[in-house]
Amino acid sequence: MTQITGKVALVTGAGQGIGLGTATAMAKAGAKVMLAGRTHAKVAEAAEQIAAHGGEALAAACDVCSVSDIDALVERTCAAFGGIDILVNNAQQVPLGTLDQVTDEAFTAGFESGPLASFRLMKRVRPIMAARGGGTIFNLASSTGIRWDMTGYGAYAAVKQATRSLTRAAAAEWGREGIRVLTIAPHGESPGLKGWIENNPKEAEAFFRTIPLGRIGRLEEDIGQALVALCGADLGYLTGATIPLDGGQANFD
Repeated sequence: MTQITGKVALVTGAGQGIGLGTATAMAKAGAKVMLAGRTHAKVAEAAEQIAAHGGEALAAACDVCSVSDIDALVERTCAAFGGIDILVNNAQQVPLGTLDQVTDEAFTAGFESGPLASFRLMKRVRPIMAARGGGTIFNLASSTGIRWDMTGYGAYAAVKQATRSLTRAAAAEWGREGIRVLTIAPHGESPGLKGWIENNPKEAEAFFRTIPLGRIGRLEEDIGQALVALCGADLGYLTGATIPLDGGQANFD
């Protein structure tokens, strides 16, 4: 596996699911990791689990909808580890339901926790990464944005498509500073996806039939380790792209 020894990674939404799988994989690959989440107890437990296996990790409570929380998170990460080389924008409130069902509040929360939070964090870490010679930013999106049937997913798709646009812009504007920006569209064994499968068994059955590899990705091995590899020099010419980690399901062409 690619080694990122000495690099500093900041992962939001890191208390469970894809965030935790990514943080764990990065710590095992030698990175110092700051795990951020709204519930401090959850990210603190996750950081302790990583540390117990020899990784270097700290936890920070952060509501990514709060500008002051974002500022404090970046400052704490730099104070603890000396800088930031990798940013994983994973936190997201999900506004699901038909357009008539999604409230203004849920729609706004989706944008504030997703593209707006990513926008703010990217701008906060940019000068830090540039001063260190570059870095890698991952923004999390979803194949929901290109579903064949948007019924029930329009608001969520709008949030995630906005995130993809930010990735493209940042990759274009900051590439000369050595900062690469990528969108990741994963299917991982997260609590949210498991809950969706349990509550929508017929749709989930049809969903699985559309995945060529026939399974959901493992959080650390399939998703986290892929992000580690994308941080490495072997893939250092890749930026601005949407990378589906979904067993071959989505077609982003």
